[in-house]
Amino acid sequence: MALYDRDYTTTKETAYVQEGASVSFMKQTYQLLAASMIAAAAGAYVTMPYAETVMQYKWFIFGAELLVLFFGLSMSRGKPGLNLAMLFVFTFLTGVSLVPLLASLIGAGNGAVIGNAFLMTSVLFGALSLFAINSKTDYSSWGKPLFITLIVIIIASLINIFLLQSPMMHVIITAGILLLFSFFTIYDTQNIANGAYDSPVDAAVSLYLDFLNMFTALLQLLGIFGGDD
Repeated sequence: MALYDRDYTTTKETAYVQEGASVSFMKQTYQLLAASMIAAAAGAYVTMPYAETVMQYKWFIFGAELLVLFFGLSMSRGKPGLNLAMLFVFTFLTGVSLVPLLASLIGAGNGAVIGNAFLMTSVLFGALSLFAINSKTDYSSWGKPLFITLIVIIIASLINIFLLQSPMMHVIITAGILLLFSFFTIYDTQNIANGAYDSPVDAAVSLYLDFLNMFTALLQLLGIFGGDD
């Protein structure tokens, strides 16, 4: 009987240790997410006076983002300090990429939209994250369908940019992006809670991309429907 009690206690202690490690991992992830947003805000703030120059080199900047995202962060994985630096370089560049959109909204007299979009994104992101953490449903099977949907939306966006140039299609695609990354937020948050990531940096990148795309989509939608035209 004593042996049974000892095993049960050990199992409980192990569960507590695992739960504590998971909570610590989540805490580090969200701290890095907050720091990433500060880095992005710094990138936008520093380069805002040079919005026209940023617009001219937007594809170069976007290419640099992809380079850091797919190569810089991958090669620095498992290298403390370097992976952190890559995270902040990436998020800083995303802030720079937002400058043309932010400048156009400010120039059109819709600067208040920026704050509103950030607040709405924060509330939506927080609600979805809490839902994912507390939900008893397993969303691990969402990965493949979400990825396929992402590819479809990217292709539709390119077709609309270079061929259709339809404002209505742009609205539909933007709304689709908002919905898609809302689902991605649930999927990624639950994966983080379940220990699917080896590093808080990798986890923070996933959540940051979800937040960024939701924020950008809301910025565009509010800019469209909140304009005077």
